Amino acid sequence: MGAQLRVYKRRIKSVTATKKITKAMEMIAASRVVKAQRKVQASTPYATELTRAVTAVATGANDKHPLTTEAENPSRAAVLLLSSDRGLAGAFNSNAIKAAEKLIKKLEGEGRAVDIYVVGRRGVAHFNFRERKLSDTWTGFTDEPTYADAKKIAAPLIEAIEKDTAEGGVDELHIIYTEFVSMMTQTAIEARLLPLSLDEVAKEAGEPDTLRPLYDFEPSAEDVLDALLPRYVESRIYNALLQSAASKHAATRRAMKSATDNAGDLINNLSRLANAARQAEITQEISEIVGGTAALADATAGSDK
Repeated sequence: MGAQLRVYKRRIKSVTATKKITKAMEMIAASRVVKAQRKVQASTPYATELTRAVTAVATGANDKHPLTTEAENPSRAAVLLLSSDRGLAGAFNSNAIKAAEKLIKKLEGEGRAVDIYVVGRRGVAHFNFRERKLSDTWTGFTDEPTYADAKKIAAPLIEAIEKDTAEGGVDELHIIYTEFVSMMTQTAIEARLLPLSLDEVAKEAGEPDTLRPLYDFEPSAEDVLDALLPRYVESRIYNALLQSAASKHAATRRAMKSATDNAGDLINNLSRLANAARQAEITQEISEIVGGTAALADATAGSDK
């Protein structure tokens, strides 16, 4: 009984230490998700106005632009997956990776070759384990992304879509990220960034059709479009990075809270088992004492005779 009680005490001590760690991680994630939410909200006005400007310029441009023109027979597409550098976030990474795999399978089923770009060590590890070729990867900043990180990611993607497919370019650019809906809900989203669908972009920006002709462009709509579209892609990627960061912190907070609660339940169960073992040990000791006393009494009574 004594050995069993020591085992229970050792397990309780171990689980209690784990509970302290998960509780600390829960509190850290809770503070980070608030900061990430603020960054998402702060980036929204800029992204909205930039989207309106791009919509107006693209509508007013007479010539076809490579970033707004649909390919007649698209043969190659780029897919950008946003995952995280760390785990302990429940199904956050697996949901995004599943969405990426589904999109890749769909594009390949339509006869398009797919170039895969990945942000975050978890996504990189997934494709490396399956020996899938990656066009480019970025890691080390998923918890707190900056606009400079978005520019670094956007540069090769814009370059790829501006090239001809025969020279290694792509016809389309898709992005997979996790949208922050609430502290309890985060959803993996697939969106096509390029070529731009003007109707969808205008709807997203809330740009009325009647206001578009009021814009004048200097020196030309095409030159303005050349300058604005890279900024548009960067802002969309930056917003997606912030959404994914907020979603990851929320998922980590929820996972760590669940782990902390489970650790508490396990400690309670182990404490009950330890108490039962202790009670059994005490009962056995009392039985041994009573038995010994009775045997001593019998021995004394026999000697008196």
